[in-house]
Amino acid sequence: MCNIKIIGFRPLQTKRFYIGIQLVLLFMSAVAFSQELPKRKQLPFKPEKETTQPMDTLKVNAKDAVRIGTRKVRDSIKNDSIKTDSVPTKQPILLDQVKYKSKDYVKISQRTKKIYLYDEAELYYQDTELKSGIIILDYEKNEVYAGRLKDTAGVYSQAPYFKQGNNVVEPDSIRFNFDTEKALIWNSRTEQNGTQILGELTKKENDSVIFIQNAKFTTSKDINNPEYYFLARKIKLVPNKKIVSGVTNMYIADVPTPIGFPFAYFPLTDDRASGFIFPTFGENSSRGYFFQNGGYYFAINDYMDLALLGDYYTNGSYAFRVESNYALRYRFRGNLSMRFEAVINSQRGFPDYSKSNIYNIRWSHNQDAKANPNSRFSASVNLGSSQFYQASINQLNTPNFLNNTLNSSVSYSRTFPSYPSVNISLTATHSQNTQTESVNLTLPTLQASVERIFPFAPKDKPKKGAFQNINFQYNLRGENRINTTDSLFFTKEMFNDAKFGMQHSIPISTNFKVLKYLSVSMGGNYDEVWTLQTTNRTDATIDATTGEQIASVKDTIAGFDSYRTYNFSASVGTTIYGTFDRGKDKKIQAIRHTLRPSISYSYNPAFNQYYDEYIVDADNGTKQQYTRFEDGLFGSPSRTFASSIGINVANTVEAKVRSKDSTQTEPKKVMLLNSLNFSTSYNIAADSLAWAPVRVSGSTVLFNNKLNVNFGASLDPYAIDNQGVRINKFNIDNGGSLFRLTSANLNLNYSFSSKNFEGGGNNVDNTRSGGRDDDLFGKAQDFSNRQTFDDDSDDDEEKEDVEAYKAKIPWDLRVAYTVTYLNSNRQNEISNNSVMFSGNVELTPQWKVGVSSGYDFKNKGFTFTQMRFERDLKSWRINFNWVPFSARASWYFFIGIKASILRDVKWEQRSEPDRRL
Repeated sequence: MCNIKIIGFRPLQTKRFYIGIQLVLLFMSAVAFSQELPKRKQLPFKPEKETTQPMDTLKVNAKDAVRIGTRKVRDSIKNDSIKTDSVPTKQPILLDQVKYKSKDYVKISQRTKKIYLYDEAELYYQDTELKSGIIILDYEKNEVYAGRLKDTAGVYSQAPYFKQGNNVVEPDSIRFNFDTEKALIWNSRTEQNGTQILGELTKKENDSVIFIQNAKFTTSKDINNPEYYFLARKIKLVPNKKIVSGVTNMYIADVPTPIGFPFAYFPLTDDRASGFIFPTFGENSSRGYFFQNGGYYFAINDYMDLALLGDYYTNGSYAFRVESNYALRYRFRGNLSMRFEAVINSQRGFPDYSKSNIYNIRWSHNQDAKANPNSRFSASVNLGSSQFYQASINQLNTPNFLNNTLNSSVSYSRTFPSYPSVNISLTATHSQNTQTESVNLTLPTLQASVERIFPFAPKDKPKKGAFQNINFQYNLRGENRINTTDSLFFTKEMFNDAKFGMQHSIPISTNFKVLKYLSVSMGGNYDEVWTLQTTNRTDATIDATTGEQIASVKDTIAGFDSYRTYNFSASVGTTIYGTFDRGKDKKIQAIRHTLRPSISYSYNPAFNQYYDEYIVDADNGTKQQYTRFEDGLFGSPSRTFASSIGINVANTVEAKVRSKDSTQTEPKKVMLLNSLNFSTSYNIAADSLAWAPVRVSGSTVLFNNKLNVNFGASLDPYAIDNQGVRINKFNIDNGGSLFRLTSANLNLNYSFSSKNFEGGGNNVDNTRSGGRDDDLFGKAQDFSNRQTFDDDSDDDEEKEDVEAYKAKIPWDLRVAYTVTYLNSNRQNEISNNSVMFSGNVELTPQWKVGVSSGYDFKNKGFTFTQMRFERDLKSWRINFNWVPFSARASWYFFIGIKASILRDVKWEQRSEPDRRL
């Protein structure tokens, strides 16, 4: 009982003692707390007066943070008989300074080891940035809590903004541990490489792995009301690398669709990555089902990529395409495309069955001007089968089937800057006519030139007079030319008719003034031609046995030979100005006419020493002259003496127009006539038809330089006989006019838009596939290829709140008109009269329509016509191209997501042209 009394008495006694101790500690803690925080009238959650707390720095380490609470415990332990616990207390550690501020108040609780921030709270720790309505920092656990504010109406505001490194999350609330970097995030909103992700519950394991439950991800700008999204029950997100999800369904306008995936993988990277290119599927009436433009993309490195693409038709037709882009900054850039197609028509065993192989090679290379100032390499290649664009089974080539020529050029040039400087260039060229299937090649062309030298001019002084202005230079041109056909291209037979030649040229000239206003120039030219092949013709003879005539034979003789020619020329000209002033108060204040007349004389001797005779008709003994250089690469020496006088008159007309801007003091110069030229010549040595036809040419621009006008005509002073042959009789003496109009042409090009009349239309890349640099023949577009158009996100943001245009509707238009008149043989006909046009109209910020077409007035029919429709659905794009008639009649429909990360989410349908028509 004694022990029981003692045990029962001691707690009562101890209680009184500790009550006193606690009162003392409470008073001390109140004093210590009042030294750290400003005085407030009530609890911090409802302060009477708002105060703005300046940016502060938390300098409380683990020891100082619990100093007061530890002091109380230590004092109580000293007065207690219970021994101190041997388990050491875990000390919290903050590795860096914590910066914080808030608009309403800041509360530091030493008891709970927490800091409370309220209203527009901000907290910065290491690479972490947190902004929210409420922030609570537990510096003992190194954890932070953030959430929104809720007003009296129940509306939430100031949602958390959490940024760690480059990753940004905007949730409803968040809990984050600085030590483990783990986090729990509710209703998070984040953006990864253009993809918006909204997660119901997010668990962040570390910097590289995030798990999200019930996640929505989309490329829509409005994450709260997206046009579409993919809903995944569980996903794993590796920031800036990938998204891996389980069962995923597609929702459009919050309506679930049957489109779903058991699992999905979405790469998230700013760098290019290799991967499959999803093809386009369709059906053709003559070739069956098909897929086009499918393959694999290789991101080789930062300077080069490679795409392997293919097409296949169920009737056996197939195609391969290799495309590569390369670039090295400040050095060069280019692209390469090689295409091969095996085209099968009809079915094997049918009479209309045919199979053909066609190909096309395109290469473009441009050297940066900064790479090397003294040397340059460039390439522009477009060669292949003449019928490639006409017979291609890939619809991407449809707008290019009107091409009649294919041209290529690969050149290298180098300059040696020492005086006199020397320029050397090597060029390989290719010209191909797709109608005649003829191919002309130069493999290669060598050109070299020496800088113009003034041997009699003083150094570092201006040149005066005819003597000091005498100059000469040296030019060299060597060619290896091949003329072949499409069927012999890339075979050894193409070299059978190859020609080689080299031409040396030394021009000598001088110029000087006469009577102050007359400019005189005189000069001559010496040419020497080398060749490795010459021609020999045998005489026609009579066979002694049969009595029949044996025709002359033309033989080709291999071996070096050469010939030399020279000529002389002189010209005198001047410039005459005439100005008509109308007064500064007039709209057109003055008109200025510039006249540049010139008279020239040329002397070309006959080089009969290079000509021989051979018998053409042995019966009559008819002879004909020929030269052994007649099939030479640079022509043959002339055997006709020519001494002619040339007359040329050039005109320019411009005006001074008062500016519409009242702040402008000077009038505006407007070109009325860019050029109006008249030229003809008179051959003094000719015994008949001495006058050459008068050639008239001119050009001008109208409507603020938007309409380009070019025209020309040929006027013949001589009459023609009943067979249409020119006779030595002037047309006016034959009962006609002074001149006989033999031909005329007019070309008009008008390009303008609704904005500023600076040229119209969307940028097209037809040249990349071998087409024109405009869309007059239509656009070569593959909408499943994101190189066709860019994601114009900036424009989307500007048009987001605009539903329709009011008074102004953006549009653009290109018009090209050409007409040609022929009357050389009194046919008096229009040989060509056609117009081509291409226009685009933006009906609303989301609707665009366009058309490319033309009309042939001579043949009375429409040319190739293409209609285009485009609908912008913010995150999606709809395109429809239609060729309504002709043998290329077809249509193409595409709908897909604009963002490149989801480019394979699309649906395409097309109707291929039936080539049997």
